[in-house]
Amino acid sequence: MKFIETLKNVWKIEELRNRIIVTLGLLLVYRFGAQVVLPGIDASQLESLQDQAAGGGIFGILNAFTGGAFANASVFALGIMPYISASIVVQLMGIAIPYLQKLQKEGASGQKKITQITRWLTIAICLVQAPGYLASLGPMFGIPDSAFLLGQGGMFYFSSIVILVTGCIFAMWLGEKITDKGIGNGISLLIMVGIIATLPKSFLQNAASRLETGNNVMMILFEIVIWFVIILLSVLLVMAVRKIAVQYARRSATGGYEKNVFGSRQYIPLKLNASGVMPIIFAQAIMFVPGLIGGSSFLKDTGAGQWMQTNFSDIFGFWYNLVFALLIIIFTYFYTAITVPTNKMADDLKRSGGFIPGIRPGSETSEYLDKIMSQITLPGSIFLALIAVFPAFIVKLLNVQSGWALFFGGTSLLIMVGVAIDTMQQVNSYLLNRHYDGLMKTGKNRKAVA
Repeated sequence: MKFIETLKNVWKIEELRNRIIVTLGLLLVYRFGAQVVLPGIDASQLESLQDQAAGGGIFGILNAFTGGAFANASVFALGIMPYISASIVVQLMGIAIPYLQKLQKEGASGQKKITQITRWLTIAICLVQAPGYLASLGPMFGIPDSAFLLGQGGMFYFSSIVILVTGCIFAMWLGEKITDKGIGNGISLLIMVGIIATLPKSFLQNAASRLETGNNVMMILFEIVIWFVIILLSVLLVMAVRKIAVQYARRSATGGYEKNVFGSRQYIPLKLNASGVMPIIFAQAIMFVPGLIGGSSFLKDTGAGQWMQTNFSDIFGFWYNLVFALLIIIFTYFYTAITVPTNKMADDLKRSGGFIPGIRPGSETSEYLDKIMSQITLPGSIFLALIAVFPAFIVKLLNVQSGWALFFGGTSLLIMVGVAIDTMQQVNSYLLNRHYDGLMKTGKNRKAVA
């Protein structure tokens, strides 16, 4: 009853209510577009593509991120991933290119230019991915020639490329509109909705398979309990922080600092997993390489090539997950090092009159923060790697179907948890600003403070 009352409080705030309606409406448009098949393709002959996407692997991940649009040969088949790729590239380029570093320091105007660069780079990536996707529909995914109603000539490629690029740009526009007019991060919400869209089907297929082999209701309940435990552990990973105490000197009325008078004590929250899901995405991309090398003309017929193809084509195999976990740990350190600017944090702390008790401001503070980040990144990276490879344990130990197993860890689960927490925090801020308790609190109205 208290939770229902809290939901009523959410609906009472007009601005929050309008933002939620806008968000749901735009997400509905995105889900509708994911079902619209490209012109000239017979939707009834896409079974081979859908079977390969349902079999897991990189195609299963892409299909999950696009909410089934990849397997449907939809106008949103590329999803929002080209924009994500462009954002990652621009972020990495900001480390080496002085012009981008200058834009990052210019505040809102610089961020606007960076966003524009990211959009153009998204179009460029789409122009590369769209022809590759169309060319692979036949030979790689086994779609028969009869499925292409108008043939596979130049007109089909030109029109389909234009539609796929337009679909990606439209999805990017939807995400930006959700961020501006709705609630939560629009791009992240589009990915999360795409992942959640495949969840019921995967669960029902696994449950049906269990029931066909016998009365395995207890096994299904056991899987659900394990799934909730993994979600809880993922929440702990996302929310875990190491608080570094910071002391600020109290300012006097004249603007100087009062001597021998201590100011307020605050904290610098250093996240246990500051890199988020990016190490998993990077590692997933690298895991293509061994299979490609093993299938090359030089090694295809050799023992080493066959071993690489066999062991690195099974995403639930031992060697695949061992290398996958090691890459995640390495990329966690790498991405944390480039995204957590300890030097800048130390400089900002010094300029604001703050200091860490027992540590000198400046270079010593930077070295101290860097040391702490290195210490907490190790357990964070190991924890992240374990969650990423946990679907393999589920498949081997409980014989869970691959589609349902992907929701027991990895990128999909962490994205769902992270986006859900971020959205709930934004809703909480609206409730607290209107003197209501938070979304997960009691739901009683608060008295306004005079």
